[in-house]
This record gives sequence, structure tokens and C-alpha cells, in this order.
Amino acid sequence: MRFKAIAFDTGGTVLDWHSGIKDAFTTIGTTHGVQRDWATITNQYRRLAMKGIVGQVQPSFNMDDVHFGVLDEVFKSNGLIMFSEEDRKKIAGTWHTLSAWGDFAPSLREIREFCPVVSFTMLPLSLVVDVSRLNGMSWDAVISCEAIGFYKPDPRAYQQASKWLALEPPDILMVACHNFDLNAARACGYKTAFVRRPLEWGAEGPPDPTPHSDCDFVFDSFEELAKSIRELAEI
Repeated sequence: MRFKAIAFDTGGTVLDWHSGIKDAFTTIGTTHGVQRDWATITNQYRRLAMKGIVGQVQPSFNMDDVHFGVLDEVFKSNGLIMFSEEDRKKIAGTWHTLSAWGDFAPSLREIREFCPVVSFTMLPLSLVVDVSRLNGMSWDAVISCEAIGFYKPDPRAYQQASKWLALEPPDILMVACHNFDLNAARACGYKTAFVRRPLEWGAEGPPDPTPHSDCDFVFDSFEELAKSIRELAEI
């Protein structure tokens, strides 16, 4: 089973958002002399942001806007009225400086030797450009739902991505650590690979850690994925 392109979910699958955002909350909290359960607040923030963007159709905003906007509710519900507008900008801006998981960039370079690799994401293009440069990640293309106008798991997002790649869906392998993304891709004809990211949500653990039985592949690391792609290319 060879593939003509591999598409990676990026926000949760590739980027360690929990550590980066928790650190931002912690740093700002320290400047105000405030202590909270920053890990739990970080996950609350993530849930609100995902709720605000998943499945959107032709919205007048992007995920940067959502990351900024939902902080109002996060601050109010956690007694963080001392956090300023500048603090809000710093936390929302941290998404553009996140680190990727350590096993990703080397694996990405290896996979690209065998086929095109794209970031297929709900994140804004500018965010993916920023984190890719910071983490040494080179893509053949970035396909953002921001440009498509339909956000995952809307089937039109997956259909447009395959159209832009000029490929039939079964020729594309969708890689993610979330079943909602993979299930929607598979329903559109994509092949799917679940890569476990047990620390995506920190010590709390991911809300969806068990891959759906219909996934074509399940991997514990990006190195395993890269090895599998190499072996398939050699068949």
C-alpha cells in the first residue's frame, strides 16, 4: 500500500500545545503573584477553542481569533481578572511559538524522501509558517481549513484537500492522534493512521486515546510511522 501524499493534522498531533500554553499561563501568573492549576486551565482553554472552531462553515474568523476570544471566559471562570489585555495577547500569541514533539521533525524529513507531505490543519496559515520555521519542519504544502472555508470534520474540507492535491482520497494517508479527524477522513475515502500522543493533554491524558478499529495503521511514535512508509516504498 503506497501513498502519493501524507497529510498531517498539526495542532494536536504535531505540536506540544499543552506544555507551551501551560508555561505561558504559569509565567504570567507568577508576574501577578497568582497560583492556579495551570494544567487544568490550559486544557479548559483548549476545549473552548476547539468548540469554537470545529465544524465551522465560512466563518468570518480564524483559529487565532478563537484562541484570543475564548480567553475572556477562561479568565472570568478562574478568577483571573488581574490578567491584562497584554497578558491575553501573550497567551494567544504563544500558539505561534509552540514546540513540536521531539520525534516529529526528523521523521518528517525521512518521510519526505518517499512522498509529498502536507500539513492539513485547522490552524491559520501564518501560525503553521511560524511554528514550522521554529521547529525546522519543511512541508511540501500547507492546507489550512482557513483557506478552504470548511473546518474539519466537515467532509468538504477533506474533499477540497484531495482536489488541491490532484489525488484520489485513497492515495492520501491522513495522520492524526484524534479519532474525530481520522473518522471523517476515512469516510471521505482517505487511508488513516493513528499516532498516539499520550502527553498531548499533559498528565490528564488525552480524551480520545484509543484508535478506532477501522484505522489502517496505529503507531506509538513518528519514527514508527517513518519506518513503515519507508518499508512500503521499498515493496
